Amino acid sequence: MKYIKLLLLVTLLPSFIFSNDDRPPVPYDFLAKKEVKNFVNMMVNKYHFKRTYVTSVLKSAKLDRDTLARYTGRFKKNTTVGTWERFKLHVVNDKTFKEARSFKKKYKRTLKRAEKTYKVDMNYIVGFLGVESRFGTFMGDYNTLDALATLAFHPNRMKKLFKSEIKHLFLFAREKGYNIRTLEGSFAGAMGCVQQLPSVARKFNYDFDGDGASVWDIEDCIGSIAKFMHHNNWKNGRVVAVPTSFKGKRFTRLKTSHRRTIPLRTILKHGIKPLKPFHEPKAYLLKNRNKTHDDIWLGGKNFRVLTRYNSSTSYGMAIHLIAQAVQ
Repeated sequence: MKYIKLLLLVTLLPSFIFSNDDRPPVPYDFLAKKEVKNFVNMMVNKYHFKRTYVTSVLKSAKLDRDTLARYTGRFKKNTTVGTWERFKLHVVNDKTFKEARSFKKKYKRTLKRAEKTYKVDMNYIVGFLGVESRFGTFMGDYNTLDALATLAFHPNRMKKLFKSEIKHLFLFAREKGYNIRTLEGSFAGAMGCVQQLPSVARKFNYDFDGDGASVWDIEDCIGSIAKFMHHNNWKNGRVVAVPTSFKGKRFTRLKTSHRRTIPLRTILKHGIKPLKPFHEPKAYLLKNRNKTHDDIWLGGKNFRVLTRYNSSTSYGMAIHLIAQAVQ
């Protein structure tokens, strides 16, 4: 899942939370840079693009000051990573749950087919689509070319990744016959209803409805998420997450993480009490920090599947709560 991991690095909060309206892109001469000239030569010599096409595309690209600010300077919270309070404000709320139920009803036939084909829980597919793109209603309003050109050719902490992604953007647009100048997505160049970077879109281009693969097609996205869950060892009937209680408002007795498990007996010894049965011998000890208190959950192996798409406890918990709301 090398290409999926690339996605995880850059889309740590749904794209609809961020919009590109405070610092709009501005004209910029990318072709004046030596590394851009080298990039043009590479695309011509290795991938057989016409030089006039690549230069005209890059000449039209603008500098996206907003997306660059997210990856330069000191890391700031809520720029590429969202707090649990932010998730609750924008994603995990009654409005989303209502939309989730409507979405499930509308696409139930496709969801059932995905569930049967890949042996996964359709409710969690609904959760993924709710978190990633508000069920396909918002897939990002950043110009993908501007975002990736900016991040590929300006110093930032993930420049190497983005330099590879702009190459894949050219290849993706050519393979699909898209106008590269008009594609839109997240501030990091992720596109479609499950927010895929160009490299991921090329690798996991999936046609689930028989009319051609598209990262903007809801039915293809349903199939793509189901396939992802299956390949990451989702097991129906296995626990996802269980709420707990503990004394006090804040929990600091053990390290919490969605990346490493702790023996259940150790967790119980430190005052954590599961509020529902949890039968796995080890658990991910999960913390969602609210303004006044912490929520502590026990995560099972299925929870880790959720966070392999996006490495964030809040992200996985948002999917879980949406899924629970549409059971």
